[in-house]
Amino acid sequence: MHDTNILDRRNGKFYLQLNNWQAIFIPKLNTMNKKLKKLFSSLCLIASFQANAAKMEVTGTAMILESESTARINALEDAVYQAMGYVGADIASFSHLRPYLATEQQEYQFSGNEVRHVMVLDTKKKGGKYYLTARIDLYPSAKSCHKIQYKKSVLLGNFNITSPQHASMGGVYKLGNDFTHMLKRQIERKSQSFIVSGVTRVPINAGQPSTLMMLAEDNDAQYIINGQITDLTSTLDQKVIRDDKINRQFAATLEIIDGKTGETLMQNNYREVAQWPFSKVSQVDTHSARFWQSSYGQAVQRVSRNMMLDLETALSCRTSLPEVVNVFGNTVHINIGRIHGIQRGDQLKLWHSAGFIDQQGIPRNHMVQTDITLTAERIYEKSAELSVEQTDLASSIQPGDLLTKQLPR
Repeated sequence: MHDTNILDRRNGKFYLQLNNWQAIFIPKLNTMNKKLKKLFSSLCLIASFQANAAKMEVTGTAMILESESTARINALEDAVYQAMGYVGADIASFSHLRPYLATEQQEYQFSGNEVRHVMVLDTKKKGGKYYLTARIDLYPSAKSCHKIQYKKSVLLGNFNITSPQHASMGGVYKLGNDFTHMLKRQIERKSQSFIVSGVTRVPINAGQPSTLMMLAEDNDAQYIINGQITDLTSTLDQKVIRDDKINRQFAATLEIIDGKTGETLMQNNYREVAQWPFSKVSQVDTHSARFWQSSYGQAVQRVSRNMMLDLETALSCRTSLPEVVNVFGNTVHINIGRIHGIQRGDQLKLWHSAGFIDQQGIPRNHMVQTDITLTAERIYEKSAELSVEQTDLASSIQPGDLLTKQLPR
């Protein structure tokens, strides 16, 4: 709640105070009584609009690697991303802003987005880093997908290095494992719409949808994320006076699979190049803070962040589908709990799962809506107990049936 002072008159002026925002007006004496009520109503409307806005000054940072212009883009993106996360704005829309932030301007104006205005206030370079301070105006929406849906579970496959010889410099053969856990932390700490149900070492083969469906079911995952690290090669930038500089690639692929059908929903490629600050003959521990705080480690972290943001953009507005795992009389157990966002009293609609395999052997997911409504009664960490409102229909509920959240009208 925002503290609003009632319209106050001092020295012939009228004041309306809303936190740090203040409206002042001086009515003419002969029209003061007639217009006071109308003007006060208008100011209250403006104040209400201001109450939903957030104006922030944020400093983004980036390593200066390829060029200052690239560092500026990365620092600006960092500032906008920080501001969106701080006020709870929908980070799924961040990917739509990035092409516009790549142009070098002092001001950026947006419509149809929670970020409305970005003004660059200051830039500076220090210690190989680029710092950019910006004023950012945001108008967070209460109807963003992550605010009206339960969090969806994802299962991570392990990112393997496709060409192990690329890892010989520095001996970074475990980078695939460590990158997988970095992506896991990004989703757990920063994602608004997803949680990680686990990490599997079982090979993910998109050509075997039935196997993937079983794997997702075993891990209570609505989606499976799989990927590969495809390029770790390096180039030597020779210097006459200063020490030679090694630039190293980091390229990876990302694949998102629907755990209910085995269907591939999205494929994407990512690439960063950064300075390799370690000796060519040293062995580098990719699990250490020294690696992740280096210019190369920062670039790898940026790839994991972009993967998480693309996951939000692609799937945050897809319906969360809790599943019935057990039925006992009028009590139904489902596979989502506190960490997914379900609360006591929530109402959910039941759908019978009627999946089938077509003539080509492709699994097809089919859901049939019912008139059954369930109410959340007991909430646990990763599960919940629901009671059936229509007790005479409880016998028709079976494990494997799906539910959707009932939104308040």
